[in-house]
Amino acid sequence: MPELPEAEHTRGILERLAAGRRVVAVEVADDPIVFEDRDPAWVTARLAGRRVVAAHRRGKYLWLELDEGPHPILHLGMTGTVRSRGDEPLRLSSSPKATDRAWPPRFTKLALTFDDGGELAFTNARRLGRVLFRDAPRDEKPIARLGFDPLTDMPSARDFEARLARRPKAILKALLLDQTFAAGVGNWIADEVLYQAGLDPRRRVASLSAEETARLRAKIRHVIATAVRVDARKDAFPKTWLFHHRWGKDRDAKTSRGEVIEHLEIGGRTTAWVPTRQR
Repeated sequence: MPELPEAEHTRGILERLAAGRRVVAVEVADDPIVFEDRDPAWVTARLAGRRVVAAHRRGKYLWLELDEGPHPILHLGMTGTVRSRGDEPLRLSSSPKATDRAWPPRFTKLALTFDDGGELAFTNARRLGRVLFRDAPRDEKPIARLGFDPLTDMPSARDFEARLARRPKAILKALLLDQTFAAGVGNWIADEVLYQAGLDPRRRVASLSAEETARLRAKIRHVIATAVRVDARKDAFPKTWLFHHRWGKDRDAKTSRGEVIEHLEIGGRTTAWVPTRQR
């Protein structure tokens, strides 16, 4: 599933292709689930002729700031992507499946053409992504309900401690996945952070020492910053990361250091961890 690094990669595509340009053509799929009960004519009327001022992101949500509202918000869901014609799409999994280079791509829900000839397509194979429209995206749901963004507004050490103190009974893995706490952190990032911080994912917040709290904050920042720096390309993640070996519930899985990886369920999500390292 796309997490913060993939969403930031997508924001870069939107900024590069759309910012400063006017929408001259709109194609919209008739899909009331994806478009929040908005029909294609309504969506087209809100986008055609509008100039894009900037592309923004908070957590896993993206939105285009237009010269006039409402502004479109994109949530990628499980398999959503934003593509430009002729690009090499970001691979969301380790699957060897061949890349679809057709245009428009399969499962396109929204396609925009700009006044310089550039084209963008939002695809959504499983219909779990959304295209929403809001007059003030930052101040309205769903974005207004999100917690801090680890890339753009990581809390100070004192503020981070205070946020944890308000949730003493929370289980670490579940807390990291709570988007009202840390926006954009998903399953693999939470596992990677806890692995690098040496923290058992089942521990409760109240059990953390001051040193462990500082380590948790540092690793959230580090993992996110590192993944964003390589533009979310999985093959460029450090070879020592748990990420490369955590998938598939493999009973024989080991890290690059030879540590045995175990899997358990926390909050309905598969958690990969290393008992010999995480306390």
